[in-house]
Amino acid sequence: MSSGTSFGSSQGTRSSRSEEDSPDLRAQMEKRRKRRKESNRESARRSRVRKQQHLDDLSSQVDQLKNQKQQLSMALSMTTQNLVAVKAQNSVMHTQKVELETRLSALGEIIYCMNSITNATNPVYMGTAASSACDIFGTSSTWSQPIDLYQCF
Repeated sequence: MSSGTSFGSSQGTRSSRSEEDSPDLRAQMEKRRKRRKESNRESARRSRVRKQQHLDDLSSQVDQLKNQKQQLSMALSMTTQNLVAVKAQNSVMHTQKVELETRLSALGEIIYCMNSITNATNPVYMGTAASSACDIFGTSSTWSQPIDLYQCF
């Protein structure tokens, strides 16, 4: 019987211990659950803070890019205006170049004609004898030596 009693008492101790551990175990589980909830809340709070910081950074970047776009747009507009002005100036200069080339060609022909007439009237021309020639207006003039085109400029 003693063995039965000891067996019964050990059973009684176990069952009473599991009943006693049960509230402690529940309390520990409740503490863990509360800690997890608190940890999750803190993690969610940090996540919201990071998300807000990221959103602020993106908004700042948007503002910066808008300013940069505006500056580039203004620079492009000014460059376009300068391009139009340079093209107009280039067109005027091209027209002037064509006009000057035409005038230079005409002057070269006149000088050639005058030098030919001067050399034809005085075949032994050494620059000392005077000869008569017609200028572009048909009036006579006296040339003592040929005109060098390069000295005119």
